[in-house]
Amino acid sequence: MTEDRRPKLAVWKFASCDGCQLSLLDCEDELLMVAGAVQIAQFTEATRTVLPGPYDISLVEGSITTPHDAERIREIRRSSKLLITIGACATAGGVQALRNTADVAEMARAVYPHPEYLDVLATSTPIADHVDVDLELRGCPIDKGQLLHVLTSLLAGRPPQIRDEPVCVSCKRAGVTCILVAEGRACLGPVTHGGCGALCPRYDRGCFGCYGPAGDANPEALARPLAAVAQPEQVARLYSTINPRAEAFERGRRLAVLGQEET
Repeated sequence: MTEDRRPKLAVWKFASCDGCQLSLLDCEDELLMVAGAVQIAQFTEATRTVLPGPYDISLVEGSITTPHDAERIREIRRSSKLLITIGACATAGGVQALRNTADVAEMARAVYPHPEYLDVLATSTPIADHVDVDLELRGCPIDKGQLLHVLTSLLAGRPPQIRDEPVCVSCKRAGVTCILVAEGRACLGPVTHGGCGALCPRYDRGCFGCYGPAGDANPEALARPLAAVAQPEQVARLYSTINPRAEAFERGRRLAVLGQEET
């Protein structure tokens, strides 16, 4: 039997809803072509097959919320040539990062009859807080077209081209009228990383930041336009929905809270 020399692809899950892994399965016909070009060495969502490392590409979904997970991601990093985080949980801590400013012990006592059995961290943190990450794909969930571009680029031996630009640029390309300026409705498009194709503005809804902050996000500049069209608590809620502890969004939330205190 000849040795299978196809690259090994592994998909790993941490604290998350599995939505980003499902985005990979949603690729359907395209996934069959990718699957033919790689060995799927680890992908619990799709197959029982488990092959030992090292792995050429590891896709990691979810945030780190337990001591066991903190150790497990280090093991995965050691056995992976390329490690790519996928989704808001893996890149920014996700919705569960709301716990980072709460009393986790108190919440555990309120929810569990025996909280002493839990072994959790006080925070939910992105993968990059624990190990080196080679590439991040944003979104809740990620865009399957963007994921396919990354995988096919890597298999072809060329670097993926992921633009670091705000959702506003996508709106301009698609000819979408600015919801914030023209319609006077709250929108985080100016500070949110693009990649969704301006999905919400296309359907006449303001962006609520599911792709996290753009690299040059400036929530301070956006504070006054948002304050003109929405109440401070509404703005704070927008920043706290999907990526609540991403640094730029946290700044935006604090600015909104300060505005609420001044009114």
